[in-house]
Amino acid sequence: MSDPAQPVVRPALPRDVPAIRDLVAPYAEHRILLAKELVGYFEAVQEFFVAEVPGEGVIGCGALHVMWSDLAEVRTLAVKHSWRGRRVGHLLLTRLLERARELELRRVFCLTFEVDFFRAHGFEVIDQTPVDPEVFAELLRSHDDGVAEFLDLARVKENTLGNTRMLLTFDPPPTP
Repeated sequence: MSDPAQPVVRPALPRDVPAIRDLVAPYAEHRILLAKELVGYFEAVQEFFVAEVPGEGVIGCGALHVMWSDLAEVRTLAVKHSWRGRRVGHLLLTRLLERARELELRRVFCLTFEVDFFRAHGFEVIDQTPVDPEVFAELLRSHDDGVAEFLDLARVKENTLGNTRMLLTFDPPPTP
């Protein structure tokens, strides 16, 4: 039997969307995360995992957004204030990275103020957009602000001020 005080990380369900929005709201007020319209969270619910504690509900969330054949972005990683410092973010990020591996992705990007947290999980600070010119040109066609942030486009500079661009590259799988 699991400890009732331990969070369980699971794929988000549409019924979790209001809780996700409420978790993100304080971070968005301080310009740490970008808030979305409620419909945006519903549209992306399949990208989210939530941390839930019986009796307390959803206490954390995070999303993995696939950007290209070998690349995804960790987005909207948020933990309820009263649960910060209790490894909920670690549990969520670990599950998001497991999902990236399940999808056979090689790299995971994040744009963050929490450099030490992501560095402890193997991410490294990057200066440039780590894609080939052909992929860059294709990504320019995206209307997603997160992709624009990844590309470091001028139209989203206001959203990215003070953030650090980081990348995790997985070791190649062993050859059979």
